[in-house]
Amino acid sequence: MKRGIILTNAYSTLPTGLNQAERLKTEFARLGVRADIRRNGFFAYLDGGKLFSKLPEYDFCVYLDKDKYASEMLEKTGLRLFNSHAAVRVCDDKMETHLALSGRGIPMPTTVAGLLCYDAGATVRADDILFLEKTLGYPVIVKESYGSLGKGVYKADDRNELESLCEKLKCTPHLFQKFISSSAGKDVRVIVIGGKAVAAMQRKSDKDFRSNLELGGTAKPVEIDDCLCNICELTAKTLNLEYCGIDVLYGKNGNYFVCEVNSNAFFGGIERVTGANIARLYAEHIYREIYR
Repeated sequence: MKRGIILTNAYSTLPTGLNQAERLKTEFARLGVRADIRRNGFFAYLDGGKLFSKLPEYDFCVYLDKDKYASEMLEKTGLRLFNSHAAVRVCDDKMETHLALSGRGIPMPTTVAGLLCYDAGATVRADDILFLEKTLGYPVIVKESYGSLGKGVYKADDRNELESLCEKLKCTPHLFQKFISSSAGKDVRVIVIGGKAVAAMQRKSDKDFRSNLELGGTAKPVEIDDCLCNICELTAKTLNLEYCGIDVLYGKNGNYFVCEVNSNAFFGGIERVTGANIARLYAEHIYREIYR
């Protein structure tokens, strides 16, 4: 029997995440593969310096989680993960993502890694604020390195707001980015599966600088032009992603900037907007990889 497992986060009850798993389960069944849906748990552990697995034998795992310790242990037991542990780990940290993409000809906003502080009583240095002002200008986008659905993303319009955010986040991994004014409140979400850009939608918000649908943004399907296609496919290849959602900002004169990459991008919204069967395309890709 062909058999796989779909692992979701141990605690999350987001309907979008649960729908993701059920949609994939249905598409695997169409291919003759039994896919069990489980919450992440203590499926692997170390004992006496050796790694053990408590899972039954599966052909593969669709890893719909960001728990890097669990993914590494499962992968080391020999289980094939989609996406791999390394790909999930790099995408989960926004700064690590930009570092991994650097030097590959992939356009990105000017980015500065936040200086991590280990003393909550320490003072943010005036020289560092001045450097950010000169390098990025205002507004400045400030992001926590870990987060999704638009959470942990802020905009500082002046020095007071920037100083406040620096103080708030100084003990949290974070980064600063140049605000791309030509893309204010809108971006493009592109889904890449098996190295191919398969669907795209423009997300837009009239009330927020963030365009996430979960924050009230709207969406419409868009064509994937050659430039957008090349950028997104190169991004996925560079990060060794079997599946991902890439958020791209509009630059001036028709150019683009890669903003973020999500290794577990929810696909319910883009399926509704574009009509593309993302779950089927992803399941078919995994089937080819495992049973070809």
